[in-house]
Amino acid sequence: MSASGSHLSWDSCLRGFQQFSQGVSLTAAKEQGQLVFLEGLKSCFDVLFGEEQHVGQPNPLQFISEDGSNLKTMYEFVRTSLMASGSDSWKCPVLLVDDLSVLLSLGVRPVAVLDFIHYCRVAVCSQLKGNIVVLVHSNDDSEDEENELVVNSLCHQSNLILWAEGLATGFCKDVHGQLKIIQKGSSELKAERNLLRIYQYKIQDKNVTFFARGMSAAVL
Repeated sequence: MSASGSHLSWDSCLRGFQQFSQGVSLTAAKEQGQLVFLEGLKSCFDVLFGEEQHVGQPNPLQFISEDGSNLKTMYEFVRTSLMASGSDSWKCPVLLVDDLSVLLSLGVRPVAVLDFIHYCRVAVCSQLKGNIVVLVHSNDDSEDEENELVVNSLCHQSNLILWAEGLATGFCKDVHGQLKIIQKGSSELKAERNLLRIYQYKIQDKNVTFFARGMSAAVL
C-alpha cells in the first residue's frame, strides 16, 4: 500500500483484526493511516448491549437494531473513511467487505445489500478510481434464494471473479481445493469472451501455495 499511496478500508462482519494480522503488517498500515478497519463483531456487541455511542458518530452497524432495510450508516462509515483527509494522498483506495453473506444472516434484505454495494461502487470506483473486493459464499445446491440473488448480482457486476471451492474428487492432503479466476471481457467489445484460468491450492500455516492442475508436490 505504501508504494502506490493507496489506502484500504476493510469491513469485517465476522472476524476480528488480530485474525487478519498474522504474517501481514496490517497493524503498521493502520497506525500509518493507510488502513481503516471496521470490526463488525465488536460493533454488533456495542449495538446489542447498549454501549454508549459518541455524539455525531453513529455505529456503522446500527441497522441490526432496526428492520434491516437501511445500511446508510455503514455506507457513511465507508465514505467518510476514504474521503476524510481530503488530500491527494488517497489514491486508488480499496474497499474490502468480509463477509457480505453475513449481512443477510443478520436479517438485512438483499435489495439493501445490493444498494449498499451500488453506492460504494459510485464512491470508491467512480469518484475515487479505486476498487472493491467482496467475499460471499455460495454452492451449487444452495436453497438460500436471497443469498444466491446477491451472489449472481455481484458476479454480473464484477470485472474479476475468484471462485474458491473444494475438490470434486474429495479430500487430498496435498491439494485442498481449486481456484477459478474469471476475467470478464470488455462490455464495449461484445465479441470478447471471458478468460477462465483454473489453479489448485494447498493451505499452509501462514500462506497458500497455488499451482496448475496436476502439478502438486504429490504428482511431481
